[in-house]
Order: sequence, then structure tokens, then C-alpha cells
Amino acid sequence: MRTVQSNRNVVYDCKYHVVFCPKYRRKVLVSPVNDRLKELFAEKARELEVMISSMEIMPDHVHLLIQCDPQFGIHRAVKHLK
Repeated sequence: MRTVQSNRNVVYDCKYHVVFCPKYRRKVLVSPVNDRLKELFAEKARELEVMISSMEIMPDHVHLLIQCDPQFGIHRAVKHLK
């Protein structure tokens, strides 16, 4: 079942798949860093009023499924999350 969101101007259901990689794809996102990164992403998403639908952190990259207002822009959300 699809759920749509709206604001004053538009009705939308935008989901974006975002992948982050550390420099040279080094395997630095291991256990203690992994847990802290999840906390930071969740905190920043609340600040930006962006919803992270799913998050998977591998040792050399991060997968995020993000829902955000198209008028706010995915480029702004990615910029702040990075």
C-alpha cells in the first residue's frame, strides 16, 4: 500500500537510494564506527525532517533509502548527511 505525503503545493511519494563510499573504499565502517554512524544519520534526519526508510552499513559503503520533500531537494539532504 502506497502512502503519499503532501505540503501546501504538492502531493508526493519520493524515495531515493543513496550510496556513500569512504575514500578508496577502505573498510573503516566496522562495529564501533558503524553504531555511531547510525546514530548520527538518525539525528540529522530528524533535524532535516527527512525519513530514512532503510539503512545498511557495510564495511566499505553505506546504503540509505531516503524519503524527503521534493521542494527541499534530495541534494540538500545528501549534502547534510555527508
